[in-house]
Amino acid sequence: MIVRLRSLLTQWTAVVPVVAVVLLVFTWGRDLPGVIVALVTLVLAGAVLAAVHHAEVVAHRVGEPFGSLVLAVAVTIIEVALIVTLMADGGAKSSTLARDTVFAAVMITCNGIVGLCLLVASLRHGLAVFNAEGTGAALATVATLATLSLVFPTFTTSKPGPEFSTVQLTFAALASLVLYGLFVTTQTVRHRDYFLPITRLGEVIDVDEHANAPSARAAGISLGLLALALVGVVGLAKGVSPTIESGVEAAGMPQSVVGVIIALLVLLPETIAAVRSARRDRVQTSLNLALGSAMASIGLTIPAVALASVWLSGPLVLGLGSTHMVLLALTVVVSSLTVVPGRATPLQGGVHLVVFAAYLELAVTP
Repeated sequence: MIVRLRSLLTQWTAVVPVVAVVLLVFTWGRDLPGVIVALVTLVLAGAVLAAVHHAEVVAHRVGEPFGSLVLAVAVTIIEVALIVTLMADGGAKSSTLARDTVFAAVMITCNGIVGLCLLVASLRHGLAVFNAEGTGAALATVATLATLSLVFPTFTTSKPGPEFSTVQLTFAALASLVLYGLFVTTQTVRHRDYFLPITRLGEVIDVDEHANAPSARAAGISLGLLALALVGVVGLAKGVSPTIESGVEAAGMPQSVVGVIIALLVLLPETIAAVRSARRDRVQTSLNLALGSAMASIGLTIPAVALASVWLSGPLVLGLGSTHMVLLALTVVVSSLTVVPGRATPLQGGVHLVVFAAYLELAVTP
C-alpha cells in the first residue's frame, strides 16, 4: 500500500508541472474569468508542491548543504521572475513591490519558518539543536544584506524619497552578489561542516541514513521537472496577479499586502521542506533553508531588479518605513539571541512566531 501511494505521488508530481506549462500557454496574456482563475490557482498550488518534491530529490542526490542551496535558489528564481514581470506591468504603482516582497521574505523566513521549525523540533524532540557557527554566519550575512539594501535608501540624500541613486543602487547590487557568493563558498567549500546537522552531543551528521540517494538519472529527471514547475509557477502566478491585486484593493488593504502574498506563495516550498527536516530533528537543515532563502531573496533579487530598472518605467523604492525598520531590528536582535546558544526551546520558537504575527497584523492594518 505504501509503495503504491509513493508511486502515485511520483506520477502526480511528474504530471502537474507539464499540466501547469500547458495551461500557461493557453492562458498567457488573456483576461481570465473566475472559473479559470480558480483552476489556475489549483494547478499553481500543485506546481508549487511538485517543485518541493523535485527539489528535494535533487537535494538528496547532491547532499547537504548543497541540497538546501538548490531549493533556496530555485525559490528565489520564482520570486525574482514574479517581481520583475509584475513591475513591468504595474508601472508607478508597483514601485515598492520589490521592497515589500523582499522584506516579506525576510520576515517569513527569519521569523515564520524559523519559529515554526524551532517549535516543531523542540516539542517533538525536547530541544532543537543546531550549529551556532554556521547559523550565526548566515544570520550576519542576512542582517548586512537587509541593512544595505532596505535600510540605507531611507537615509541617503542623493535622490529624494527612499530611493538609491544609480551609483548607490549599483553598489548595493554588487555588494549583494559578492556577499552571497562568499557565503555560498563558505557553506559549500571551505566550512561545509558548519552547515551540517548535528546530534545532541554536537557531532556532525554527514550521512542521511533514512533513504538511499536517488540515481543520477532520477535526479536529472527531477531537475528537468523542477524547471518546468518553476516556469509554470511564475507564469500562472502572473496570470492570477490581477485578481490578487483587485482583491487586496477591494478589501481596503494596503498595496504592500500584494508583496506579502507573493512572498508567502513562493516560500511555501521552503516552509514545507524546512518543517519536514525539523520533524526529523535536522534543525540545521531547516535553518539553512530559512536563512538561505532570506539571503538569496535579497542577494539575488536586488541585483535583478537593479538591472531591470534600466528598462522599467517608474521609480524603484527600496527604503523601509520606520515601523518595518523597527521590526527588522527586533528580528536581528531576537535571532541573534536564539542562535548564540546553539539550541532552542519552544519559547524561542514562540517568540519568533509572535514577531511574525505582528508583522502580518501591521501589514494588513498599518
